Amino acid sequence: MTELITKIRGAEAVIKCLKEENTEYIFGYPGGAIMPIYDALYDYPEINHVLSRHEQGAIHAAQGYARASGKTGVVFATSGPGATNLITGIADAMIDSTPLVCITGQVASQLLGTDAFQEIDIISISMPVTKWNFQVTNAEEIPEVLAKAFYIASSGRPGPVLIDITKDAQFALADFTYEKCTKIRSYKPVPTVSSDAINEAATLINAAKKPFLIFGQGIILSGAEQELKTLIEKTGIPAAWTILGLSALETAHPLNVGMLGMHGNYAPNVLTNECDLLIAVGMRFDDRVTGNLNSYAKQAKIIHFDIDPAEINKNVKADVAVLGDAKASLTMLIDAVDKNNHSEWLAKFRSLEAKEIEKVQQKDLYPGEGPISMAEAIRVVNEQTAGEAIVVTDVGQHQMVTCRYAKFKNTRSKITSGGLGTMGFCLPAALGAKLGAPDKTVVAVIGDGGFQMTIQELGTLFQTGANVKILILNNEFLGMVRQWQELFFEKRYSFTEMSNPNFVLIAKGYGISGKTVRERADLESAVTEMLQHPASYLLEVMVGKEDNVFPMVPTGASVSEVKLGPE
Repeated sequence: MTELITKIRGAEAVIKCLKEENTEYIFGYPGGAIMPIYDALYDYPEINHVLSRHEQGAIHAAQGYARASGKTGVVFATSGPGATNLITGIADAMIDSTPLVCITGQVASQLLGTDAFQEIDIISISMPVTKWNFQVTNAEEIPEVLAKAFYIASSGRPGPVLIDITKDAQFALADFTYEKCTKIRSYKPVPTVSSDAINEAATLINAAKKPFLIFGQGIILSGAEQELKTLIEKTGIPAAWTILGLSALETAHPLNVGMLGMHGNYAPNVLTNECDLLIAVGMRFDDRVTGNLNSYAKQAKIIHFDIDPAEINKNVKADVAVLGDAKASLTMLIDAVDKNNHSEWLAKFRSLEAKEIEKVQQKDLYPGEGPISMAEAIRVVNEQTAGEAIVVTDVGQHQMVTCRYAKFKNTRSKITSGGLGTMGFCLPAALGAKLGAPDKTVVAVIGDGGFQMTIQELGTLFQTGANVKILILNNEFLGMVRQWQELFFEKRYSFTEMSNPNFVLIAKGYGISGKTVRERADLESAVTEMLQHPASYLLEVMVGKEDNVFPMVPTGASVSEVKLGPE
């Protein structure tokens, strides 16, 4: 607890609270209702403020920072449109379990409910997409409320919190003392792991002939990467990942069998419906992973490890549910399971993998003729970064290609918008990731559509001087929608073709160097130039306009009906 400071303004109390929480960066955009807090921040140069060009850019940058660093992202916005512009990012953070504390200014308390200038009921608007929100109308409340906000955002299953502070509370004088929050009555963020549930899980694992482990971001959020690796190496169980679980296990690990889901790898999708035991750790059985639930792993016993009780039996009924933090749960499980080897079962994954390599991957990665492919560009980046870079993606075909083909050696190296699928996420999130992991090379892989949703954040890159490598895979289409139109709507390309500006020239206007590559012979040297450039750099690669991403599980189909190409 800090010592009592008598009579400071509520606005300064906010900044002092952030200092007590060791806040490195604030991502935000000033305005009238939050101006007192910005005025107080002026006297605290030790806290870095990143001025975004749009509030959505600020919150996506905070997400990227949180995902890369493991810390809580902090966002400032003013009332009215400033606050509402945060909602997409808040929803994205809620679904993807990203810890954020969003602080919005609000009109003076005597004006609440009068439709005052830039007044909006952001508490009601944000309630469905926050772990907790609260409106402060009294300066005395600020320290306790912000302490709770940081605790709630980062504890248990992380998520976004929004604190709305009226302008009079920012101006008012109040005593200040700060005590970090470590518990809240009736809020139990981390369930105690049941030893009985662990023993039940171990019994099923020890008896299984064809066990299969699937892991999500819960491994990364709990810091259980080593425990996951130890478990699968002891038991010999093949392991596959969701897109948010990617990088928790080294891509090259011999028991890593690839990505699950709609555009996941062939083997893990098909063999989901052949395993006799499915072990899910820190994932929520999203519909993009399960396909048709009526035919999902019906032959298998299910063990579900999760920190959030709401996820248990929500989509897939568990035979054994293990509630608790993944690191604690897996630590107990490692001691309870027998050493084993499932080489014949693993060989089946590798056999199906070989089929995918022959029918899909070889053509994707080494097309040889015709336009450059998206996968080819990612392969060249892999070769030059050796799995050490942080790769951030936007949403669409390039996202799925990058998830499938990018290689990783380290955790927290793949950052993308998963559950909400937010176009425009990548550019600001990559900036935040670079600030959260300054010693890492950060590559932002973006489609031409998503890039233009937050293209103004080039200005934020320019002003901060952050070194982000921007790789635009430009097919002059909204590629994923176009693929669906081709496959399911008789090639009726309704409003998906893009007439794009000169991206390199726009970047130059922001002081960012770049070039466009159209020929395969120029790709490797262009990627080298991008990666070796001492500052941010934009590389536009013109790729096949009507290339599709396969494998693919059609909507409503079983995961075992995954297709390696168009029929």
